[in-house]
Amino acid sequence: MKILVCGDVVGRSGREVVFQHISDIRRRLLPDLVVLNVDNAAHGFGITREIAYQFLDGGADVLTGGNHLFDQKEAIGLLESEKRFLRPANMSAAVPGSGIFETISSNGGKIVVVHLIGQVNMPLIGENPFSYMDRLLTKYRLGENVQAIVVDFHAEVTSEKNALGHYLDGRVSAVVGTHTHIPTADERILAKKTAFQTDIGMCGDYDSVIGMQKSIAERFVKGYSAYKASPSAGKATLCGAIFDIDDKTGLANSINAVRIDGILHQSSGI
Repeated sequence: MKILVCGDVVGRSGREVVFQHISDIRRRLLPDLVVLNVDNAAHGFGITREIAYQFLDGGADVLTGGNHLFDQKEAIGLLESEKRFLRPANMSAAVPGSGIFETISSNGGKIVVVHLIGQVNMPLIGENPFSYMDRLLTKYRLGENVQAIVVDFHAEVTSEKNALGHYLDGRVSAVVGTHTHIPTADERILAKKTAFQTDIGMCGDYDSVIGMQKSIAERFVKGYSAYKASPSAGKATLCGAIFDIDDKTGLANSINAVRIDGILHQSSGI
């Protein structure tokens, strides 16, 4: 099976590039499941109910969030009512919604999407993601009662993302990092056949500061900025990763970075 995960959608230009290309991607690459990180979709901060259903009706199967999850007041109600919208699974159980999505593949196997948040320099307090996954994987056993397990790890530092990839190697199908908005060039199959990429990048305008207008660079000069962070409105690039997963073992056969449109160039033949 094939599963596509797209990185953080940032603002209107990020939304537009997803809407423009998602149907064509589904037609050409034939993914069984499309996961979309929407942590910055509503003017750079969180997501609204209207935008969420535009994505779900337009080709995404699962939406993940992150540290900006609650920046829009509609998020709580959306988490309570929509199982396809995930908050980090390792947050407090008092938070509404779920961080796990289950679905059935075309050949009858169970696919599980797990959304996690990191511990280092992240504002939302949650359970240690490593110990959380140890506990979760006593329930979901790859190649036994689950056909595929995909992890979206929304974390700040590359070392924590890299560590989790190796920690889960052979126990899940894929681990991809989100949140830092810059695609890393390390997409690969780990030693025990888990697909991994430290960060899959953003769906947004790369002629920017991680998707925001370049005026916010002032804060690095002065220590503060008179400008409110606002999404850059130039032509966006859709960034993500697509994995081919063995239907029997649940392990990865391949991973390819996806970069479409904008100023980043697709180099993997996608």
